[in-house]
Amino acid sequence: MTTQTIPERKDVAAGDQWDLTPLFDSDAAWEETYDIVQKDLDAYAGYRGRLGESAEVLRQAISFDLDVSRRLDRLFTYAHLKNDEDQSNQNYLGLYQRAVSLYTRASELSSFMRPEIMAVDEAQMAAFLEAPELAGYRFHLEKILRLRAHTRSPQEEELLAMSAEMAQTARQVFGQLDNVDLNFGTLTDEEGREVELSHGNFTTFLQKPDREVRRRAFSQYYKRYDQHKHTIVAALGGSVKGDLFYARSRSYADCRAAALHGDRMPAEVYDNLIATVRDNLAPLLRYFDFRRQALGLDELHFYDTYVPIVKDVRFEMPYDEAVATCGQALAALGDDYVAPLLEGLQGAWVDRYENRGKRSGAYSSGCYDSPPYILLNYQAGNINSLYTLIHEAGHSMHTHLSCRHQPYVYHNYTIFVAEVASTFNETLLSAHLLARYRDDPRMQAYLLNREIDNIRATLFRQTMFAEFELAIHRRAEAQKPLTLEALTKIYRGLLEVYFGDRMVIDDVLALECLRIPHFYSAFYVYKYATGISAAIALAAQVMAGVEGARERYLEFLTLGGSRFPLEELAVAGVDMASPEPIRQAIAHFETLVEKLMAVYDKL
Repeated sequence: MTTQTIPERKDVAAGDQWDLTPLFDSDAAWEETYDIVQKDLDAYAGYRGRLGESAEVLRQAISFDLDVSRRLDRLFTYAHLKNDEDQSNQNYLGLYQRAVSLYTRASELSSFMRPEIMAVDEAQMAAFLEAPELAGYRFHLEKILRLRAHTRSPQEEELLAMSAEMAQTARQVFGQLDNVDLNFGTLTDEEGREVELSHGNFTTFLQKPDREVRRRAFSQYYKRYDQHKHTIVAALGGSVKGDLFYARSRSYADCRAAALHGDRMPAEVYDNLIATVRDNLAPLLRYFDFRRQALGLDELHFYDTYVPIVKDVRFEMPYDEAVATCGQALAALGDDYVAPLLEGLQGAWVDRYENRGKRSGAYSSGCYDSPPYILLNYQAGNINSLYTLIHEAGHSMHTHLSCRHQPYVYHNYTIFVAEVASTFNETLLSAHLLARYRDDPRMQAYLLNREIDNIRATLFRQTMFAEFELAIHRRAEAQKPLTLEALTKIYRGLLEVYFGDRMVIDDVLALECLRIPHFYSAFYVYKYATGISAAIALAAQVMAGVEGARERYLEFLTLGGSRFPLEELAVAGVDMASPEPIRQAIAHFETLVEKLMAVYDKL
């Protein structure tokens, strides 16, 4: 019997790692910049009490603050990427913590700026906004002025800024436990190999045809969370209470209002999502019925919801082939989009494979002065890895185009629009693969199954997560305890709503709410669901060749954070203030289910 283990970082080939030298060519260079920025922070004092003097003084202060932020971004990006390579590496954990501390210190010293800007007489500020010196900062200032009712005195703002590092404790505790300390043991797979179970290959195990292998992987994985459930509940509860502290300290009606305010996002968008999905669960439940029957099961469990319905379709796509496939799938966006993407994916944007201690999952991350890096845990035998690659590539190209077309002050787009760029790419990939295998009914069924499961996970499941977040925050706002029993009861109730009686809900599945990292960034997950809804609508326009659709979409990708997200999506060609895109996405899901059932009948 052979044993497959996770490699150490030092054993990963250099060509499979990202190249961080565009940020810093050495740790020593990072240290040098760190020292310079640390000293430069003292210059904030020269602007305190002066922001209302003139438009020129205000311009100088904003310019200085943005310059500090830009250099801090470089420091932080390098530190967090190096830390995520191997979270057991104490040197880079130290760099990461120091970068966070320096951010916190900068926030403390600059905390007077927003209160001073808001304290400027309205008539004088109106004149400032018309001054040519501040023309490039008008929208930046208007966003600050929107926060007037939620900004405290300079002294209180300084205290709130000082608390930022401490507020990260809950997330850091969960991250260290989840990515470093949890050991899921090994499993014997269907080929008799002893394989180490990890975050990276958990879903791969859930796709195994052997149901007993799936069941054992599911049970073994959740057993570790069961063993640490009280610790994780304390961490999650602490995160929610932190959200409540900041919402109340800034006089927001509740935690959700605080989270949505920055994007000028109406609560109705959140509520429309939940209500529309809840009212249209019938296609999802119909799909679960079909899945159970196709798998020949008397009852469906969670560990039966990832395995492909079509058996004996082996997917194997090495990384280089996956990159080429992404380029082909995105050809409708033109060479100006595809060429730089392929260069980055084949070059040094991507940290490709899993190693021991590496952060689980995947993300795109960079700053104004770096490539848009991608962290992957790519598995050639898992089609989800291909979709993850093109998903993160969507984020990276969004970053690339925003940085090329916007000044630093407006380069950073919001998460709400970010999830459109990523899921748009996934939609084009699905269409490309279905066309590639049009003469292969088994592969057609396999791909339809995969696309259905992707929408299920991104639209329906993330909406369920959004309901959970709202429920636990409302519980905290009502001064009710966030105990293990309370959290798992809420979550189990949602599982029963979203799965109906179509799936047996194993007791440990209620612990799923304890393993979702996004819950430490409150009211984030709903953006996945709204994002895929917008993406499906926009991709349909581009693939249909609607006049101007591609140009509108590419313009949207260049906007960065120069407008509020609903306005940017209107430029792209979709109205997310309406529930209609959600309905369209569910109708698309239902069509895919019908196609799968029809193709499957012919096998």
